[in-house]
Amino acid sequence: MERVVVPVEALRASIESGEVDTVLVVFPDLQGRLVGKRVTGSFFLERVVDGSVEACNYLLAVDVEMNPLPGYRAFNWDQGYGDFSAVPDLSTIRMVPWLTKTALVMCDLVDEGKRQPIEVSPRRILQQMEARAAERGMVVNIGAELEFFLFKDSYAEAAAKRYHGLVPHSDVIEDYHILQTTRDEYLIRDIRNGLEGAGVPVEFSKGEAGKGQHEINLKYATATEMADRNTIYKNAAKEIADQHGRSVTFMAKYDMAEVGSSCHIHSSLWNSDNTASLMWDEAAPHHMSVSFRHWLGGLVHASRELSLLFAPTVNSYKRFQPDSWAPTAVAWGIDNRTCGLRLVGHGQGYRVESRIPGADVNSYLAFAGVMAAGLWGLEHELDPGEPLVGNAYTDPAVTHIPSTLVEAIELFRTSEVARWAFGEDVHHHILNTAEQEWAAFNRTVTDWELRRNFEQF
Repeated sequence: MERVVVPVEALRASIESGEVDTVLVVFPDLQGRLVGKRVTGSFFLERVVDGSVEACNYLLAVDVEMNPLPGYRAFNWDQGYGDFSAVPDLSTIRMVPWLTKTALVMCDLVDEGKRQPIEVSPRRILQQMEARAAERGMVVNIGAELEFFLFKDSYAEAAAKRYHGLVPHSDVIEDYHILQTTRDEYLIRDIRNGLEGAGVPVEFSKGEAGKGQHEINLKYATATEMADRNTIYKNAAKEIADQHGRSVTFMAKYDMAEVGSSCHIHSSLWNSDNTASLMWDEAAPHHMSVSFRHWLGGLVHASRELSLLFAPTVNSYKRFQPDSWAPTAVAWGIDNRTCGLRLVGHGQGYRVESRIPGADVNSYLAFAGVMAAGLWGLEHELDPGEPLVGNAYTDPAVTHIPSTLVEAIELFRTSEVARWAFGEDVHHHILNTAEQEWAAFNRTVTDWELRRNFEQF
């Protein structure tokens, strides 16, 4: 699909005319957040458009609170935390309509001296999966359904309340509701239109299955382009909510009494010039082409061992609850929402939806995980078996998604698929990130422990 972006010549003209005075030069960190620098328009044209900006390499070795973490081989205190270079991908230039006179460009990371790619950077990891697919004469298109909860509290108010007792923007479940989403429209419309203006094409928004929960669906694209769009969407939703004195969260499960928030990932194989889908076979069982069967076979085989890429935090695993719209089983079915893998669409739109990822994913790593599993299936000609018919929540024969981060860590540690797809260095980097997340949690006394144990023990 054609990208809707700003040519570099148009950005140059906008800077020279004064319409743009700031360029966000950004890249995704390990949590999937945009990090980088605000560069003046004049300096961007003078030094960055054909060069780079430098950033401390600790940005790919910190937790969500920006604490440098031990255990990484690529970047650590012993090496002094030097710089790497962020090289603008000029095909990603976008305006940022919700920020004054501001444009944005995504970057690829390279070693400052040798200019070699930083292999553990999330965007590079996904690009490598795209290269693997291209070697097979295929393009992988991705669509993602990213959900969030909207609150009447501002971010400052939410923090002052220690994120307890927040007021959802709706006091009713608003799944597909028009009346309630009209009440939310002053903000959701700004997100939709802001994204459109930023070259992130939107299909629609809708109320979701929680109080104050929303989903905004973007048009599908090739994998890295879609990850860029998803990451910009996540950042935009937070910034625009903040401008309205509201807050949103992409936590997988912000309250056990509520549904979780997902990032359902739709994937499909296309020919080398991305003009025709390779998924549909009119005469085959369930209309699945041989390539589709092998792709799905890989997802069935590897989704458990790659679950760190779909559920990266301690909180992620609290989303996997029976009868909650989040799956608990690595099973596939035809338009069956109880399954972790659901076949949807027809003809050129035929695809598989992985319902396993939560909204807290790093889009680059989650998409790379789907592609790694699918490519493993193609490589080994795996068959997914027959579809599950019935309720995957209660079927005793299904294989289950890991229920804790600890289980997921051990599966990833021994994953043959992960090492085959990503190589030893990337495998280690992702694994250490998860191990440090678990270690940080174990250094924390939770509210639950205090309420349960303070007086009674």
